[in-house]
Amino acid sequence: MSDERVTQRSILPTPDIADPRTVLYDAKDPEVGFPPIEPLRPPAGAPNVLVVLLDDVGFAASSAFGGPVNTPVAERLAAGGLRFNRFHTTAICSPTRAALISGRNHHTVGMGGITEMSTSTPGYNSIRPNTCAPLPEILKLNGYATAHVGKCHEVPVWETSQAGPFDRWPTPGNGFEHFYGFLGGETDQYYPTLVEGTRSIEPSGTPEEGYHLTEDLTDHAIGWVQAQKALIPDKPFFLYFAPGATHAPHHVPKEWADKYAGKFDDGWDVQRERTFARQKELGVIAADTELTTRHAEIPAWDDMDEALKPVLRRQMENYAGFLEHTDHHVGRLVDAIEAMGLLDDTLVYLIIGDNGASAEGTVNGTFNELISLNGMAALETPEFLMSQLDKLGGPESSPHYAVGWAHAMCTPYQWTKQVASHWGGTRNGTIVHWPHGIKATGEIRSQFTHVIDVAPTILEAAGLPHPVQVNGVTQEPMHGHSMAYCFDDAAAPERHDTQYFEIFGNRAIYHRGWSAVTKHRTPWQTTGDVGIAFDDDVWELYDGRSDWAQARDLSAEQPERLHQLQRLFLIEAARYGALPLDDRSFERVLPEYSKKPELIGNRQLLFPGMRGLTEQHVVNWRNKSWALIASVDVPDDGAHGVLMNLGGHGGGWSLYLKYGVPTFCYNLFGIDRTHVRGDRSVPPGKHTVGMTFGYDGGGLGKGGNVTLTIDDEQVGTGRVERTEPIAFGYEPTEVGRDALSPVTGDYGPGDNGFTGTIRFIEVEGGDDSHDHLMDPADFFRVAMYKQ
Repeated sequence: MSDERVTQRSILPTPDIADPRTVLYDAKDPEVGFPPIEPLRPPAGAPNVLVVLLDDVGFAASSAFGGPVNTPVAERLAAGGLRFNRFHTTAICSPTRAALISGRNHHTVGMGGITEMSTSTPGYNSIRPNTCAPLPEILKLNGYATAHVGKCHEVPVWETSQAGPFDRWPTPGNGFEHFYGFLGGETDQYYPTLVEGTRSIEPSGTPEEGYHLTEDLTDHAIGWVQAQKALIPDKPFFLYFAPGATHAPHHVPKEWADKYAGKFDDGWDVQRERTFARQKELGVIAADTELTTRHAEIPAWDDMDEALKPVLRRQMENYAGFLEHTDHHVGRLVDAIEAMGLLDDTLVYLIIGDNGASAEGTVNGTFNELISLNGMAALETPEFLMSQLDKLGGPESSPHYAVGWAHAMCTPYQWTKQVASHWGGTRNGTIVHWPHGIKATGEIRSQFTHVIDVAPTILEAAGLPHPVQVNGVTQEPMHGHSMAYCFDDAAAPERHDTQYFEIFGNRAIYHRGWSAVTKHRTPWQTTGDVGIAFDDDVWELYDGRSDWAQARDLSAEQPERLHQLQRLFLIEAARYGALPLDDRSFERVLPEYSKKPELIGNRQLLFPGMRGLTEQHVVNWRNKSWALIASVDVPDDGAHGVLMNLGGHGGGWSLYLKYGVPTFCYNLFGIDRTHVRGDRSVPPGKHTVGMTFGYDGGGLGKGGNVTLTIDDEQVGTGRVERTEPIAFGYEPTEVGRDALSPVTGDYGPGDNGFTGTIRFIEVEGGDDSHDHLMDPADFFRVAMYKQ
């Protein structure tokens, strides 16, 4: 590539420079001599880049950082590269991911919380400004091939449907040329809601056939890299591999969980001590580190119900198997890159968690995380959990481990995911591997680093400048600092010496070894500390130069230093868009309060074959009266199968014909199924099949009366005693198609697809949708949905 074109890399796309020579008449003239076309490529020596971001893995889970879970791939990469033991995330999903691909602090790119809780405030609106072009866009415009495989939780919720717009999807908006994965905070590992590009697709198999999402994503990532190198071998790639693992639901084949049988029998307190000792042996924490005290909100293992302990042990065995299974598939991707002879010249970032371990599974853990997310944890008695023990981790479950295990997986630190104030929520073990670019191997780096440092590091490694203009828009400089300065110098003074943190009102400031922190909210509590005034929060002060784990609070001894850091937090928060602080819960979810767009209103027309619709894409029927009318054409031999299905084994509802008879099923978390059936079948010809739900009102999760009709004539009635108040989860709506994860287990003959013809389905919501707003505390449960 010409030197003149290279000099233009600070303005993207690179301008096309016209050839100044005289235009001749005849192309055969030997004086014509136009140079050959040169495809756009990055500077010579630019490496391939693989960024692997795992989900909800605490600092102390992986064996590479002293944890109990065997992660040989992470250990292998660490042996050939560097372990960063003071690398930090934002404490929760969407903000970490937005900061990673932009190189800017999460509030600056609009991601002050998860997308479902966005508001119209700039720091919290989930809209990345066009002044903050993401790393993949910059790399693509410099000649890299770019792909995102896995989870994307950065698309505004009102833009996640097949109607778009796609400006903020991985492709085309975030600069990836290819995307294969899912949108949102989580998906079922056996029945995922998948997208390729901008098109909804079906999984390639079923759990009975051995399907698991992590394996599927890995296969796809390997195939993409192989295609790139087969077709354009001189073009470096940037692959962002972000499996949904190990976010809940903790799904893994049983044989992986069985590897850990008996390993966690002594409980989380003993495990914490064992991990702490191992971390010191490995040197991933300072030799004089003190193990922080378990807070009163986290129960001791010895205080747990003995009848529940077999379930608690299996929860952790299952999670450990899930993480090792994930490490295995990351290894398949790394091995494939190595087999192509590319690994030595590939800059690999393995970030083991987008935040600390998740404490969203409640004190007892859960067989179906949707139960706790809906605020109904009392349904899962020890007896119920024991009855489901053999299914835990399989396709019929949606499990999450108990708070105590999450805390142990964040050893030696205080707190967990969501708690941006303490290192337990924000410190994640990270490995950097690049044989052609890093001389040191098997070493530890302890400079303070942050997820916003990844993008500047990759640009430096590729020899690319931070662009001052992208697509005609002047750019905000990246906030991070390249980590390359310490790759071969363990003693290099750290360059990232100030960093603020804020999630859900939990906040902190790091400055030159010191940290001032305050916890505003406890992740698994839905009431209690919610609503505390920010000025009433208690701040703590820690000297990280001598107190690695934030074990000794110095706020009483050094109040002036604490006040200085509190002021610095406010300065940084204002600078990067974190103000005004927002600890609201239900208001941030509801469009009428948060002022975010609402995709649809109270009436919707759906058509057969529509796919990939989630709950956000369909009329809101929760905690209100609603109705559904299907216009059908029944053949002479009758019709059967699903008219419309929403949800799956963990909860949902379905209207279908069984032997031609209208039937409605409401599945309450998989614990109880209520069937309401008509008294006759739908005759041949064109007809309407209707269902109305008359909600009792008076709060969240109440029951209601069901009426079934054929051509507006009542053919059946029944009652649902209680409903799921917040969400069914992550499985899609199906209109007249196979329901891969059936709500009912009660279909008619043949397959689940509707055998007649569906012309359309109309869904209408009632006017009583917000009669529950009398109790705002209830809606903190909404805030916990899909993190």
